[in-house]
Amino acid sequence: MAIFSVFVVNKAGGLIYQLDSYAPRAEAEKTFSYPLDLLLKLHDERVLVAFGQRDGIRVGHAVLAINGVDVSGKYTADGKEVLEYLGNPANYPVSIRFGRPRLTSNEKLMLASMFHSLFAIGSQLSPEQGSSGIEMLETDTFKLHCFQTLTGIKFVVLADPRQAGIDSLLRKIYEIYSDFALKNPFYSLEMPIRYVIPLPRFWSKPPCSPSLCVFPQCHFEV
Repeated sequence: MAIFSVFVVNKAGGLIYQLDSYAPRAEAEKTFSYPLDLLLKLHDERVLVAFGQRDGIRVGHAVLAINGVDVSGKYTADGKEVLEYLGNPANYPVSIRFGRPRLTSNEKLMLASMFHSLFAIGSQLSPEQGSSGIEMLETDTFKLHCFQTLTGIKFVVLADPRQAGIDSLLRKIYEIYSDFALKNPFYSLEMPIRYVIPLPRFWSKPPCSPSLCVFPQCHFEV
């Protein structure tokens, strides 16, 4: 059981805050000799397969790791540029792991706006007045839970279908947002929050409820 993602969406459908707490699942891994018999291209700061679907590797898959070193965007974790590294014959044979890419920032903004619209449609479709809108969407791989405040801020959590205690978590995140964003005199209401701390660390020991902290100078002993 796990929590996959957290979204905070303002009353206009803009994304205030988003945090992922999962790693993309590797769907294929293969060792290649030179020349690489796949066509890779850079798209939205990600290295994707453009041609050469084979052995479980599909067009649209992203390069997730090279020789066991994770890839973030177009660079490996040790700072190598992926396409440049794979274009050098001296680096072969090479093991490449492929899988579904993470969502880009633009895609997250678009999805937050789309959910805001679906939430409004759900409220309008209700046969009774005062509908709360969408509170939960369920699929075979995850559940989406949503809590909307009286001021229209939406807190959305994507979790494993078997995960319990999500309602309490949503209200706890709302409490953190109220304490450490709304009470900050330097924070503009409903504007994006940039400060990030890994979600599992926040849950294991919340020293200052830092998940939504807007003070970039803060340092938390976790």
